[in-house]
Amino acid sequence: MKREQVYKIVEQVPEGKVITYKRIAEKLNCKCYQLIGQIMAKNPYAPKVPCHRVVKSNGEVGGFNGKIENKEKIRLLEKEGVKIENGKIIDFKKICF
Repeated sequence: MKREQVYKIVEQVPEGKVITYKRIAEKLNCKCYQLIGQIMAKNPYAPKVPCHRVVKSNGEVGGFNGKIENKEKIRLLEKEGVKIENGKIIDFKKICF
């Protein structure tokens, strides 16, 4: 798996939608969820590759920019119309890409 493959998938996620680390891995035929998280943490193409739209499979927002702190990620998602409560996305399944 190449970083560019991950970035290409994430680049396709439209505003107001999210994708999970697991779904990206499935699209790449692997189970390398943590590696995808590490790749997103070092994303040199933001905001063109919107890494803030990559979230956990349980609907939690997760970290951002390689940090556990995610206030900026939440702010960006909410700006796009994603509703979040207590660190979890409301209507998670409806907005998954």
